[in-house]
Amino acid sequence: MSEFFVVINGILETMLFFDILFGSVEGMSIPFLVAWLIVGGVYLTVKMEFVGFRYFKHAFNIIRGRYRTKDDKGQISPFGSLSTALSATVGLGNIAGVALAVSLGGPGAVFWMIFAGFLGMSLKFTEVTLSLQHRKFLPDGTVMGGAMEYLSHGLANKGFPRFGKYLAIVFAVLMIGGAIGGGNTFQVSQAAGAIGHEIPFFGDNPVYFGIIMAALVGFVIIGGVKRISSITEKLVPVMAIIYVSASLYILLYHYDQIGHAFSLIFTEAFHSNALYGGIVGAIVQGFQRAVFSSEAGIGSSPVAHAPAKTKYPVRQGFVALYEPFIDTVVICTMTALVIIITGVYDPQGAHVALIEAREGAALTSVAYGTVISWFPVVLSLSIVLFAFSTMISWSYYGERAWVYLFGSQYSIVYKFIFLSLTVIGTMVSTSILVDFSFMLLLAMALPNILGLFILSGDVKRELVIYGKKLKSGELDAEAIR
Repeated sequence: MSEFFVVINGILETMLFFDILFGSVEGMSIPFLVAWLIVGGVYLTVKMEFVGFRYFKHAFNIIRGRYRTKDDKGQISPFGSLSTALSATVGLGNIAGVALAVSLGGPGAVFWMIFAGFLGMSLKFTEVTLSLQHRKFLPDGTVMGGAMEYLSHGLANKGFPRFGKYLAIVFAVLMIGGAIGGGNTFQVSQAAGAIGHEIPFFGDNPVYFGIIMAALVGFVIIGGVKRISSITEKLVPVMAIIYVSASLYILLYHYDQIGHAFSLIFTEAFHSNALYGGIVGAIVQGFQRAVFSSEAGIGSSPVAHAPAKTKYPVRQGFVALYEPFIDTVVICTMTALVIIITGVYDPQGAHVALIEAREGAALTSVAYGTVISWFPVVLSLSIVLFAFSTMISWSYYGERAWVYLFGSQYSIVYKFIFLSLTVIGTMVSTSILVDFSFMLLLAMALPNILGLFILSGDVKRELVIYGKKLKSGELDAEAIR
């Protein structure tokens, strides 16, 4: 009991420090949930002794299959789990979210977005490890994991069964809302807007696009996590290669401006008189869009990692380190550089209407089109693929939360609701969806990070034990060659 109150007291003191530090800068303040994410990321990065850097190479070897053992349990490979999680994160957050971050928070937001990505590696490691520690195999052969499980079971083990159950239920409700909002209607709305620019029929009749997307998503999600994993393993690398290749081409075309773009990123990040709202505005936009992109700290991707075949929970936590790195540090930074170099983010420029309407995907399309005239067509297709991959993964997240609340027998009800809202999402205002999605996704961090604070000691103990086994050569000896 005393350990719990020590943790809570430490959290409150840290939150008070952030409130004093960022409470009022040019009339702005950091939203509580953004500060909550920063505190959680800093705390876990220090407590886990910068695990993202220390085990980066080892994580890559796990993904390669070097540490498979005969005692591995699960439904899908570690890479399959990573692909499923990445398909939910590498998406419109990279395309639309980054453009909105730069246009609303200025180039300085990019610095804080990258910073959030590095903090997110520790958050992701901790929550995924906990997901594997507390996962359970259901009678129907599926795996139940994620924040719902470690909040309820983990806190029960600490002597707080009712509190843990309450947090788990709140989290499950929020994740269903997040799946419907950020993981579904926002995705299909942005995709419909992008494809409508290239195919006028869908621009005039977006509901037909919604019907097609609902049919495709329905075909995949009915097959469960194994079918989702098999699709994402093929789709994610292709999407990433297309998008990263185009980004690199544009950056090479403007190679002489890259240095200036990085200079803007750093100076605006710490310039209190910045044109776009100062330091606080940059921090808020950077962290909000980083969270919307990588989902680190909100507890969603642990659901995707729960079915991974592994002997050691901490091992899948290492694999999860690559999510924020690939998604935020690499892909989001590339997008941001293109946005800055092409100048489309200027709130006084020619594209102010897109900024005010929160049409981030369209803004990115304009940026890429300034160098590759035909690329908006390819980008529109990429946006559809990104949206599709995100939707199938988030449908699984929401479905697991639904099963936690109502049982497996009612999962078909959730799938019907999800697919119905896919169609409806093409007819709803984009600006409303953006705000609604961010609100729900950030809200998930409140119960999740509280659980991470309290249960982080369990993860740290396993990390220390695993490190000793790795150093002694025991893990190499038991691996299947």
